[in-house]
Amino acid sequence: MVEWIISDGLTDYATALAFMEKRVDAIARGAAEECIWLLEHPPLYTAGTSAKPADLIDPDRFPVIEARRGGEYTYHGPGQRVVYVMLDVTKRGRDVRKFVKDLENWVIATLDSFNIKGEIREGRVGVWVERPEKPRAPDGSLREDKIAALGIRLRKWVSFHGMSINVDPDLEHFSGIVPCGITEHGVTSLVDLGLPVTMHDLDIALKQSFAATM
Repeated sequence: MVEWIISDGLTDYATALAFMEKRVDAIARGAAEECIWLLEHPPLYTAGTSAKPADLIDPDRFPVIEARRGGEYTYHGPGQRVVYVMLDVTKRGRDVRKFVKDLENWVIATLDSFNIKGEIREGRVGVWVERPEKPRAPDGSLREDKIAALGIRLRKWVSFHGMSINVDPDLEHFSGIVPCGITEHGVTSLVDLGLPVTMHDLDIALKQSFAATM
């Protein structure tokens, strides 16, 4: 069984981290069920274990927090659904790469319910969408924007941290960092793509696609 928690309003990052730490330890001991927590954070930047100082463009704009997850710099804020996954990876074969790919495929299946084609790119963690309406890149390739970021950590083969999916955040807030260390591509959201999707709509789609992918 997986417990689903949905929090209204904005959840303090330190509060969320403390909850995850406690829950992961309990799951590892067999004292609690797996958990998926859906929430929003106030505006902040988090630095993963691979974050480069040069990628923090505006360090005074929002709080900057060392997240101790995989990945580089990421923005969190209102209008973005954060999906914290506290799952037993031992039950899923102890294959970290497959687990990450399954998380990406979960996002892709969720986006598909809104007729959005999310895609994975080699060497770029997260989920991307092509933007044929934008001017092409200098090499002639289609522009692509990231719609979902991903960064996890494992403790005793239980995952925590997770994913963030852009529903309708202020996309200008991403300009204070180089998101995930990638300069040649942009960031988008469901509303930016022309879809009036609510957070509730996304939550329903996430639940429906979870069983088929995870």
